[in-house]
Amino acid sequence: MVEDEKKIANALRQGLEELKYDLVVAYDGLIGEKLFNQQSFDLVILDINLPGITGLELCRRIREKNKSVPVLMLTTFGSVPDKVEAFNIGADDYMVKPFSFDELIVRIRALLRRSSNENLPVGNVLSIADLEMNLNTKSVIRSGKEIRLTAKEFHLLEYLMRNKNRVVNRADIGEHVWNIDFDTSTNTIDVYINFLRKKIDRNFSVKLIHTQVGFGYIMKSSEE
Repeated sequence: MVEDEKKIANALRQGLEELKYDLVVAYDGLIGEKLFNQQSFDLVILDINLPGITGLELCRRIREKNKSVPVLMLTTFGSVPDKVEAFNIGADDYMVKPFSFDELIVRIRALLRRSSNENLPVGNVLSIADLEMNLNTKSVIRSGKEIRLTAKEFHLLEYLMRNKNRVVNRADIGEHVWNIDFDTSTNTIDVYINFLRKKIDRNFSVKLIHTQVGFGYIMKSSEE
């Protein structure tokens, strides 16, 4: 955890260690980066407003080195643009201070559980039409062309592909991609669907991501 407010950091350290989590704390973004590069972690918790480098920049650097470790942002910045920016650079979840410790634990457990489930053997591939997603290498290819996705875009596409030919609504997506208590009244999901469409569909004649007006989204080949 990288958190410059020592009172918050110490309280979380005590609470998490009581639940048998092994927590390493840094109070500075650059020190946090150094620790991340020196050790292996199952989860990263980042504040945004940090000395040294910001939590957003640290998240970006972490994603350059490790595309799979879960990153949870824990910050006072709660606007939709703040959240979209964090998710866009690779954050997996986002909580706004003040927060419930019980909810934090639920989110931590969900991220760790999902991360554990993603330790899949080589060759575990999802596919639809000419689109392939390798869950082990975290790579996406369409018609032989590699498509670069952020961590959140990857998780969203994975959920759509796992549910191909089935309509999923905003609540489904919020629960499974953004975890609990996602505010579906925001346009964040629509923004990310548009991000995916630009990368997955825009340059291809066969469109795979479709809107079912009034219901949600469905991933299918328009030729099926």
